[in-house]
Amino acid sequence: MIPVNHPFEQLPKQLSKAFTALKIGQHLRKSGIIKGFGVPCLELFRIVFLLVFQHKNLFRLLEGGQNEALPSKDVVYRFLNHSRYAWRKFLLSLSHSVVREMTPLTSDQRVRVFIIDDSVYSRNRSKTLELLARVHDHTTGKFIKGFSMLTLGWSDGFSFVPLDFNLLSSRKPENRLQEMKEVDRRTVGYKRRQEALLSKPEAVSKLIDHALDSDIQADYVLMDTWFTQAPLIESIVAKGLAVIGMVKQMKQRYLHESKMLTLAELYANTSRLQRNKDIQGSIHVQLAGGLAIKIVFVRNRNKKRDWLAILSTDCTLSDEEIVRIYGIRWQIETFFKVTKSYLQLGKEFQGRSYDMLVSHTTIVFARYLLLSWQTRQHNDAKTIGGMFYLFCDEVKDLDLKTALQQLWQFIQAFLPKEKSTNSNPVVCQLVQWIATLPSYIKACLPNLSCES
Repeated sequence: MIPVNHPFEQLPKQLSKAFTALKIGQHLRKSGIIKGFGVPCLELFRIVFLLVFQHKNLFRLLEGGQNEALPSKDVVYRFLNHSRYAWRKFLLSLSHSVVREMTPLTSDQRVRVFIIDDSVYSRNRSKTLELLARVHDHTTGKFIKGFSMLTLGWSDGFSFVPLDFNLLSSRKPENRLQEMKEVDRRTVGYKRRQEALLSKPEAVSKLIDHALDSDIQADYVLMDTWFTQAPLIESIVAKGLAVIGMVKQMKQRYLHESKMLTLAELYANTSRLQRNKDIQGSIHVQLAGGLAIKIVFVRNRNKKRDWLAILSTDCTLSDEEIVRIYGIRWQIETFFKVTKSYLQLGKEFQGRSYDMLVSHTTIVFARYLLLSWQTRQHNDAKTIGGMFYLFCDEVKDLDLKTALQQLWQFIQAFLPKEKSTNSNPVVCQLVQWIATLPSYIKACLPNLSCES
């Protein structure tokens, strides 16, 4: 006779060990995610957490012949729909512990950054989802039903750790397809709903405040063109952080030699002063509010008339270092691709409450945290103790050449000619990320492949 094993006992033992090493239960209790009776929250969290590694959704898991030891569907849904659970506190606590374990593995000279970006959380088939709105997808240029998932992450140049997020609805009532339901105003769920109606600059400022309050430190904040606006930059600098971000050619002007000049005019002045093969030069200017910044211009080697401008509030950095540090921002694009394509973000559950969206998104981020932590344990030889110093150097950081190549590929994406899928910088970095995963993770996720 073949003994009947629990579904979770069929998974690799490394998953259970990693679950214990990350002290998931301790972080849940510290965040107030507990129950007075019934199935413990840790068990319910583990059921949802491990679904993706079993290649099943909740319905398929419960309908199997081994569902006697599992709770009912209603128990799981009540757990995910609870409005009093502090999921943000849980994610920040778990992220802080992972960052704290990675800190001794890196040198003091290594740059640590916050990365801020948003991605579309699509729910096109939904009709009655709470706070559902029409949001603009910058990739397709169309409006879709869903949310704008504003995400804050931390990176040391090798590992990316998601810290916090905000599922933003639309501030305009005419763009909201559903309004907020009646919730106790003393609960965490009500506060998350109120934050969903903030503007992106206000939401970014709050996310950074939450990370700093959790004692997670960084040297720079990396942003793309959608966030590098003067008011937000000045707000972040006031918090004691430097900003590095790409600047878009808009009507915004900069003070240089008592003149207010556009980016194109600054580029013309810079190109006459200095010419280089890859980095054309830099110029020191001021924002309208008087904040001193440095703008570096990078040329497209395939089309000489195309260039990019990267802003830095740390004027002491060299041009090459600014470009190299900004290249770390691509890690959040890989994060979005992995969570949506492989970790079932927005696909496992079709709940209609905002609380379920927050809880499930937090669990998906926790899955990525486990993968990031295991990848660091698997690839960084410092984790094996004193033997490291006998044969190994520190994990490889992003070099200037790679950063420049990513910037050139970013420009090529906007050229009219057709591009191959291999030239996509997100896809290329995703291939590298998949290659660094431990072998047992690849066995649990056999569909890991590079998709455009």
